Amino acid sequence: MTRRLRVLFVCALNKRRSVTAERMYREDPRVEVRSAGVRSESPRRVSERDLCWADVVFAMEREQRQRIAERFVALQLPPIDVLDIPDDYECMDPELVGMLRAMLDPEIDARRRALGEDDRSEG
Repeated sequence: MTRRLRVLFVCALNKRRSVTAERMYREDPRVEVRSAGVRSESPRRVSERDLCWADVVFAMEREQRQRIAERFVALQLPPIDVLDIPDDYECMDPELVGMLRAMLDPEIDARRRALGEDDRSEG
């Protein structure tokens, strides 16, 4: 059986968008999830440990992917997909939840299939 996909959700401050995604997928048996922000004032700032743990990073905006690449230039980064979701929503806003679900469910399934084919399971 394929191990669960490790997903890191990233936004600017880790207060609304990435937290929403983490809460949505916290109980999903397909994935293990974490969330973080890229700004120094984030309550939980993205770390090298997070990036080494993750199979994939979903950033809400291009700026976050760029900040990660600049800050962790010496690190072998996991794939970072940009969702292009603006910071216009409150945490758990139903519209945000719907957008995230529509974008992420197919991506998670596709990446899990690829993970199984790569036989990257720990053991």
